[in-house]
Amino acid sequence: MILSLILRLTIWFLLTSDLSLANIIIGVAIALLLPRSNSEKESIKEWIKVLGRVLIVIPQAYYEAIEIMIRPHPYEGLTLQRMRTQKSKNIIFLDIFLIAFTPKTIVLKYCEQGWFQIHRILRRKTR
Repeated sequence: MILSLILRLTIWFLLTSDLSLANIIIGVAIALLLPRSNSEKESIKEWIKVLGRVLIVIPQAYYEAIEIMIRPHPYEGLTLQRMRTQKSKNIIFLDIFLIAFTPKTIVLKYCEQGWFQIHRILRRKTR
């Protein structure tokens, strides 16, 4: 429950970009009022893996943004990426968020069988 609350607050603060007392109170209220699923429990191990990916994705996003400015990427491509394991909805959401956080990629579709359809911009045309 606490990790879910932290996730919701983090998303709220990223969306609003406001750390005023009023916004914190509103964010906590919204995070507590949103419905939760008691059937899915994430393990601490899953959250630590996601935190590790966050630490990798942030510098990667800056690198990709600079690369796009220096060397344009005129091509696009679609790829399918398989999820490694069966995950909870919160972890799946974070995976999608982290893929979309980098400037060159965005998730177009999530399949219940554990696949992401990802749109990428590319420097070179692929075969």
